[in-house]
Amino acid sequence: MAKTSFGKTDEGAKVTMYTLKNAGGMEVDILTLGAALRAVRVPDREKKVRDVVLGYDTPSDYQNVRGYLGMVIGRNANRIKDAKVKIDGVAYELEANDNGNNLHSGKDGFHSVIWEEAEADDAHVVLTHISPDGAQGFPGRMQVTMVYTLTDAGEIILEYRATADKKTVANFTDHAYFNLDGHGSGSVEAQKLQIFASDHTPVADGEAIPTGELAPVAGTPMDFREMTPIGARINDAFDQLRYVGGYDHNYALDGANGSLRLAARAKSDVSGICMDVYTTCPGVQFYTGNYIGVQAGKGGVTYDDRQGFCLETQYFPNSVNDGHFRQPFLAPGEIYASTTKYCFSVE
Repeated sequence: MAKTSFGKTDEGAKVTMYTLKNAGGMEVDILTLGAALRAVRVPDREKKVRDVVLGYDTPSDYQNVRGYLGMVIGRNANRIKDAKVKIDGVAYELEANDNGNNLHSGKDGFHSVIWEEAEADDAHVVLTHISPDGAQGFPGRMQVTMVYTLTDAGEIILEYRATADKKTVANFTDHAYFNLDGHGSGSVEAQKLQIFASDHTPVADGEAIPTGELAPVAGTPMDFREMTPIGARINDAFDQLRYVGGYDHNYALDGANGSLRLAARAKSDVSGICMDVYTTCPGVQFYTGNYIGVQAGKGGVTYDDRQGFCLETQYFPNSVNDGHFRQPFLAPGEIYASTTKYCFSVE
């Protein structure tokens, strides 16, 4: 494990970068800023190393450029309708940062803070954060631990743990954008994806708030139950795609019961790199980077729309306000625990 300086934030706070390496030639970079997954370098079928995660070269870019690239999201991932949540009869006002709704907990979310190192060795980085009572508008003082592990089998394991002294919301994810041909290689639309979900949560309009129903994917462009190119139907005249400019939808994973199970598979026929995604969460948000926009990425590369895809493991969007869905509330004395695993291989 290497530990190096990644510079300073706009406010002058120091940012550290950890680099984990495994026996198979993989390397993973992790930042204390936002607990961000900055880089994942993977040998392709020709043994050429490709960095398959979009990212930036400076802390200022992570603070000021849109997209939450690689950053940990909390206390609540995804959207909360009208930026309001009621907990045990008490209404809490949140930042309305997305069409009058709350997206990814607002500007003061976990992505914006410097996490503290608790432990670091050749295979693990353990980061912690204390979120004060009232942070982001949520009640309760929350203690959060984030563990990154890189195994010799090509697995990146993300483990989230949290406790709080008041009932609050706990729904964390990592917002990594993947491009299995390399982060500067252009569109991901030819790369293939399989999602193990028979239903998704349709949205009402361009605000991307679920209607509260589960809709079958069968017979629609939302169907990724078989391995399918990401761009095969992305431009179809279908309302769900039209509302958000492509895919930005939550999939209700089959057989969700809190155990670690296979949620999605992705692969590139060009590089031969494959990625399996496992999670304990009930849903995964598939996002095709529809609004990345032209921006400078790491290593002098320019990013644009649909040049990375996200598979954000999570509770369903707006589930804090929708009793149809499993709700991500954490009470005193309980432990929030979720695990996501990205497994890389080559065909």
